[in-house]
Amino acid sequence: MTPTKTVTPAMTSETFLRAIDLTAVPADVFDEAYEADTQYVPWPKAYGGDMVAQAAAAMMRSVDADRQLHSMHSYFMRPVDVGSTVRYEVERLRDGRGYSTRTVRGFQNGKAVYAAMGSFQVPEDGPDFQPQAPAAVDPQSLRSAAQVLERTAGPAAEYWAAGRSFDMRHIPGPVYIALEGAPVPQQAIWIKAFDSLPDGPDPRATADLHRTALAYVCDYTILEPLLRVHGLHWSSPGLATASLDHSMWFHRDGRADEWVLYAQDAVSGQSNRGLATGRFFDRQGRLLATVAQEGMIRVAS
Repeated sequence: MTPTKTVTPAMTSETFLRAIDLTAVPADVFDEAYEADTQYVPWPKAYGGDMVAQAAAAMMRSVDADRQLHSMHSYFMRPVDVGSTVRYEVERLRDGRGYSTRTVRGFQNGKAVYAAMGSFQVPEDGPDFQPQAPAAVDPQSLRSAAQVLERTAGPAAEYWAAGRSFDMRHIPGPVYIALEGAPVPQQAIWIKAFDSLPDGPDPRATADLHRTALAYVCDYTILEPLLRVHGLHWSSPGLATASLDHSMWFHRDGRADEWVLYAQDAVSGQSNRGLATGRFFDRQGRLLATVAQEGMIRVAS
């Protein structure tokens, strides 16, 4: 289903919160099931972060409150309709003393469209190590997407400016309608939810919400270093992209409604596929999460 109208731009995080608003339904395939709606985008297929965040939220509901999601691995199997309902069936594969394992499958129109596996851990005390956060200019010194696109009309510009629930500010510059900066295999983006996200009833629920927020926002830009290194941008004629698979590891708790630096690198591009990695750091330099994603990138000749 292709959307028939755009939405009025409003800088709000309600889009993300609507995306993870799950409804419990009777399970048909596995142990428990939930439904959630994909959100508006001005393109024919739904945003992949909807599925990642919705699947993460569904798996989080299936485990005891003493454990947290520390990794998930996803495959995007079919395009998903915009503004439609996806059914997530969760299978409780294992519950141990320290770890739990879940699988989740997303269904639409009677077909599997998405599959993921997640692992949860009861937090433990132990040695701590992480790489140093990269140096980056202050986010307030950078242009927001709305400022970059203030003289650009059209549904895509409106969506990039205000429709994604998060303020995103690129280093060295964005790739919306032109390549800003050198064609190099890395970039960084300061990211923060437009609104303060609601705290949950307990610290675990709050931490889960912010992990889900990082899972939601990470897919918007993770293929951009691959575009950048080839001198491409999202408006390049004949460009077609699609997320193929996605992995994410959660290391430390943080808040997605405070500035987070998303440092990204292109790893390899071949056969119209590309692999990129990303790392989320908070303002104190703490590594919150790591992402790896492979996508299809084609340019019509």
